[in-house]
Amino acid sequence: MPTQIPTSVNLKTQSLLLAGLLSLTLTAPAQANWWEQGAELLKSLQGTADTNTTQNSSISNTLSNTDIETAFKQALSQGSKVVVEQLSVKDGFNADPKIHIPLPKNLQTVQSTLDRFGMGSYMDDVELKLNRAAEAATPEAKKLFLDAISQMTFEDVQKIYKGPQDSATQYLKGKTSPALTEKMKPIVENTLNQVGAIQAYDGAISKYKDLPFVPDVKTDLLNHVVSKALDGMFYYIAEEEAAIRQDPLKQSTELLKKVFGN
Repeated sequence: MPTQIPTSVNLKTQSLLLAGLLSLTLTAPAQANWWEQGAELLKSLQGTADTNTTQNSSISNTLSNTDIETAFKQALSQGSKVVVEQLSVKDGFNADPKIHIPLPKNLQTVQSTLDRFGMGSYMDDVELKLNRAAEAATPEAKKLFLDAISQMTFEDVQKIYKGPQDSATQYLKGKTSPALTEKMKPIVENTLNQVGAIQAYDGAISKYKDLPFVPDVKTDLLNHVVSKALDGMFYYIAEEEAAIRQDPLKQSTELLKKVFGN
């Protein structure tokens, strides 16, 4: 594991780091992995002192650790908002093959059985309404994501910066999953009733049980939807993190332009 930069690292070293990061952003091709290059620069500058006083003095007062931390948080906050808005709309889950919520496995057996008797549409309706419940519950994630991001320290930012490709996603997942599960459960439960998922489920199971020699089935629709909804959100949080790592210039706030742009 890379050694963390001591908090006492001198200002000149920090300034050289910032100069290097800006240089990478300004000169690297659009597809270059700026994030990985920056991480290597971070490691190479740990514990070193710079003798190029002229270069340091020109930017020593331009940016600070607080600037970098705030810019990083802004990038993650924007990414989180994009994900929540994308998945909260009608068909945010249902029409997206990457995160579409399927029936629980035991209900897939019910569906295949009903299909053979021309009644598969009953379970198709249940599946649609499971996705509708996830779409309705997703807005609850926004505040929790933003709160977790706002609580990041500069040390957290450093660890994420130098960590695996999905380290920011895993940070948010660890900080928000338990609270998200609790927040989303009552909304999903209520929505499952409102959109008619429970009635559709009961109707499909009734048709299924009318068939001869079929095994009994039990399922937990509530936990299935909540779990799959979280999987979908973090899938796209990881996509946003990858985009930030690849091209920080796509971000639009003035501070992000100051830290990452020309």
